[in-house]
Amino acid sequence: MTIDTLAFIGGGNMASAILGGLVRSGRKPADMLVLDPHDGTRERVQQEFGVTALGAPDASLSRAGLVLWAIKPQQFKQAAQACAPFVKGALHLSVMAGIRSDDMARLLGTERIVRSMPNTPALIGAGIAGLYARPAVSAGERQEAQALLAPTGSTLWVEREADLDAVTALSGSGPAYVFYFVEAMMAAAEQMGLSAEQGKTLAVATFAGAAELARRSPEPPSVLRERVTSKGGTTHAALTAMESAGMKDAFVAALRAAQHRAAELGDEFGR
Repeated sequence: MTIDTLAFIGGGNMASAILGGLVRSGRKPADMLVLDPHDGTRERVQQEFGVTALGAPDASLSRAGLVLWAIKPQQFKQAAQACAPFVKGALHLSVMAGIRSDDMARLLGTERIVRSMPNTPALIGAGIAGLYARPAVSAGERQEAQALLAPTGSTLWVEREADLDAVTALSGSGPAYVFYFVEAMMAAAEQMGLSAEQGKTLAVATFAGAAELARRSPEPPSVLRERVTSKGGTTHAALTAMESAGMKDAFVAALRAAQHRAAELGDEFGR
């Protein structure tokens, strides 16, 4: 199936990443609407993508066969109440953290809801998005939701909605963890006599190369790690220091904190 008209509630970074991918893949700007209360955002999406931009919901939203929700969780309840009269017949795709589909269904008056958790590499077409569909969503509608996100990277379906909180912790927030380690490697580079820029070049290339090796290799990451780690060598010294500092346990605890916060967002802003 192909849904002709798309409406985006919110025109920020993630909506723009999806819009850009759709335009590049051949979707007509005339078939897309963006609703955003900020003048600057509306002007930007109009100029960049050639789409129609609205400052407030109106009957033109009723044309949309699919509505993509790309606003902050704390903005959802008010926006849903304003948009609901116009979009009850549409398929709804959410890229908001935390807001549960039960609350979306209640506020929007429809069961046809897909939730997704993408991440910021979607801005360059290198993201990954977890997806969950309510039972009322047809197989064709699942395909349409997946196709909408395809230009931003890869996708992964989960069968339990609660698993999206784990997806949020792992990949939704995950780019920040990589940037955090790159920052640490840049600081270490300076302490060891290199420049911060040299440290960044080495760190980014190392992360990119190691991730690609892990993606391509049939071996588990533990085996790849062991192959780099000679007993008594430099890598062994570094990993021993990390283990002594409790880094792995601290990192797992950090991800569990992110998972817990994702669940809290649904409690705070969906009801």
